[in-house]
Formats: sequence, structure tokens, C-alpha cells
Amino acid sequence: MNIALWVAQILLGLMFLMAGVMKTFNPSKVRETMSWAKNGSTGYILFVGISELLGGLGLLLPGALDIAPILTGIAAIGLAVIMVLAIAFHVKHKENQAIGMNVVLLLLAVFIAVGRLGIEPF
Repeated sequence: MNIALWVAQILLGLMFLMAGVMKTFNPSKVRETMSWAKNGSTGYILFVGISELLGGLGLLLPGALDIAPILTGIAAIGLAVIMVLAIAFHVKHKENQAIGMNVVLLLLAVFIAVGRLGIEPF
């Protein structure tokens, strides 16, 4: 189970790091390429980017450095909340093509949170 959790953490962490770097350091390109950002302010795009960047780091660094590993589960919960909000946003704006990926990322984040925090699902 530990190997499966690490694989999920690495995949999800790297994905959120890449997305966070793009949104944090190049918000104008995000505004051009992503429909959700077209009407959003630069501050909003930066907030989402920094949140994703910190979440990605939170999935990888605590376990890799063996410093406060509970932070991995907390980061996964934070990313799950971001994905729930993203799903709600895309449903509201009828951007159905983005919802599938958000659901997959949500499920991975919940898997990591449950596994790392020792929550019994049933």
C-alpha cells in the first residue's frame, strides 16, 4: 500500500507542481489558454497557482524528508477541496470537458489523504 501511495503522491504532486508553476509565473498565458481564467483577475490566477504549487510540495516533501509526514495527508485534503471547488466552478460555467480530470484528481487526493492519515473508510 505504501508503494501505491507513493506512486499516487509523485504523480499528483508533479502534476500540481507543473500546473502551479504555470499559473504562478505565467498568468497571461493561462488566461489565453484556459477558459476558466479568461474573465479571472491576475490575483485569482496567482492564488490558484500558488495553492497548487504549495499542495504539490506538500505531497512530496514531508514524506521524502521525513519531516512532519502528517502534512502529506493535510496537503491531500487541501488539494481535494480545490478539486471539489474546481468541479463546482466547471459545472456552473458548463465546462464539461474539464470535469473528468478534476474527478480523477479528486479521487487520487482522497486516496492519499485516507492512506496517509490512517482514516478507515468503512
